[in-house]
Amino acid sequence: MNQDNASGLTPFTIDLTFEEARRRAEVVAALGPDWDPAAALRDEEQAHALLYSGLDAEQQRTYDLLVAAGVLPGEEPGRATAH
Repeated sequence: MNQDNASGLTPFTIDLTFEEARRRAEVVAALGPDWDPAAALRDEEQAHALLYSGLDAEQQRTYDLLVAAGVLPGEEPGRATAH
C-alpha cells in the first residue's frame, strides 16, 4: 500500500482485554449460580482415577508410554498434556 492510499483509511482498534473479560463473564453467567468449581474438579479427579483403574499389565505399559510421550496427562496437578 502506498502512502497516498493510507491517508484515506479510518483507524480501527479493539480492546481485546475488555472483550476477553466480557467473554469470561458470559461463560461464568452461563454456568449459573449453582456451579461449584471445587466439586467439578473433584468429579474430574474421580473420573480420571476410575478411567485408568484396573488396567492389566499390557494396558498399564501402554498407558505409561502415552503419559511419557505427553499424549495422555499423568498424575501431576492440572493433568495437562505436554503437547
